[in-house]
Amino acid sequence: MLKITQVKLPVVHSGSDIKKKIIKELKLNKLFSGNIPSFSYDIIRRSIDARKKPEIFYVYSISVDFHSTGVENQVLKKCGNNNVSIYDKVTYKVPESGDIALNNRPLIIGSGPAGLFAALILSERGYKPIIIERGAKVDNRVENVNDFWANGSVNKNTNVQFGEGGAGTFSDGKLNTVVKDPSGKNQFVLDTFVKFGAKPEVSYDSKPHVGTDTLRDVVKNMREHIINCGGHFINLCQMTDLVIENNAIKAVIVDNYSGCEYDLSDGITVREGINTIYSDNVIVAIGHSARDTFRMLYDKKLDMQQKNFAVGLRIEHPQSLINDIQYGIGHDKSLPAADYKLTNKASNGKNVYSFCMCPGGFVVNASSEDKRLCVNGMSNSKRDEKNANSALIVNVDSSDFGSEDVLAGMYFQERLEEKAYEIGKGNIPVQCFIDYKLNKKTEEFLGVEPITKGKYEKANLRELFSDNINDAIIESIGKFGYTMKGFDGDGALLFGIEARTSSPVRIVRNENLESNISGIYPCGEGAGYAGGITSAAIDGIKVAEEIVKKYKSFN
Repeated sequence: MLKITQVKLPVVHSGSDIKKKIIKELKLNKLFSGNIPSFSYDIIRRSIDARKKPEIFYVYSISVDFHSTGVENQVLKKCGNNNVSIYDKVTYKVPESGDIALNNRPLIIGSGPAGLFAALILSERGYKPIIIERGAKVDNRVENVNDFWANGSVNKNTNVQFGEGGAGTFSDGKLNTVVKDPSGKNQFVLDTFVKFGAKPEVSYDSKPHVGTDTLRDVVKNMREHIINCGGHFINLCQMTDLVIENNAIKAVIVDNYSGCEYDLSDGITVREGINTIYSDNVIVAIGHSARDTFRMLYDKKLDMQQKNFAVGLRIEHPQSLINDIQYGIGHDKSLPAADYKLTNKASNGKNVYSFCMCPGGFVVNASSEDKRLCVNGMSNSKRDEKNANSALIVNVDSSDFGSEDVLAGMYFQERLEEKAYEIGKGNIPVQCFIDYKLNKKTEEFLGVEPITKGKYEKANLRELFSDNINDAIIESIGKFGYTMKGFDGDGALLFGIEARTSSPVRIVRNENLESNISGIYPCGEGAGYAGGITSAAIDGIKVAEEIVKKYKSFN
């Protein structure tokens, strides 16, 4: 196959326009005197180039497959286009199975992206994994979360953070990642989302997103496929303890397995009222908010480290403003809702950057604990709400936590979330940017009305942070206003608190991806090895590979 890069097309174009552009770029009419050989094409990558507003283009990388031997080399040699090259598509392949017999089924703790993709790999290869999830299945989870947003009573096990699909299920479903993987795992993850219900563009857009509405269907479809391949799910079931013998995992203790719909008598034993699931291979994919589980793992002497992360606020603007800034006034309305990515090093040394930007979305109450409040952003697949929001976060470390204790970052999060709950009177605290600068509670909004999931309360967000964090945020919003005129407007809305950007700990693992307790595989965001849906999914695949390479499957 051939690969063509830098293929530019106007905002409005069709598949036939792409084909005409291929013919032109490869000079096929000239090379074959109008008798063009048969070919097909696939889109490798698509992005938007808005650098020279008002002239805006879609830019493609395209693979072209001719259906005749020798044509590719002939075209490559004679087309005289430096953007054309030979293309060898990398397709991800699961490693060959090992030769050690399994005593028990592999056990996966958590059904977020890391857990689901680990389960996908293991189930398709015949390892019959058991997946336990403290939260509900996605349909029941949506009901619980909607009830929380309406009434404010949080369910500690089924909420925006916990439940089938993980925290990403109530987000924008962004799948972009900085992970570079030559084995093709990244593309495999994108293609898998498309296979189970995401729109085709997810497999090739430079900034792919699924949307929370579509992601729920994808998660359900993945679950059913895993079940059909021999995997088994137990929802509303939390791991509460570990059984360790000779520095190796032997079983986990759970609080409930009555939700299991399958006969697991070969893998589960009930003894004196204690629910014990025996397994020599336990993938711990618990997510970044499982604080009770972090405490338990720490008590069980898993090797853990304090990890730096970031905290901050969400900022909300009219989506029309962001579109005009990014595309120019009078831009083509068929363009998708615009996004942005911003970073600044403040004069006090703090790094401030945008994170999890949600075009056309909501600011959501993402709390998972009583009397603690945090926020996140969420968009549906169409990204068609009136406002855009993004986290603006500041790096924090032990100097902010006030301790070198392994769990100090987690305690720091808890204190901030308690303060956010207090100043918001149990609701999402919100403030105009001008009032944040003036250090006073907002009394009225200045042209931007909040779009939230969950009730909000006007407040003074300066009360949340130390001066060095507040100063860094104020200075950086002003700097961002230089490059994005209007970003620092007085009426821009700030919401608190964005505290769950990543895990506050890292569970140490060796070259085989096991912890210091043999057979335990820390995995994904909660273990400190991922920073989003795609990177967590890739980490789940990597961990599953270690089990595949070592053991025979049950098939």
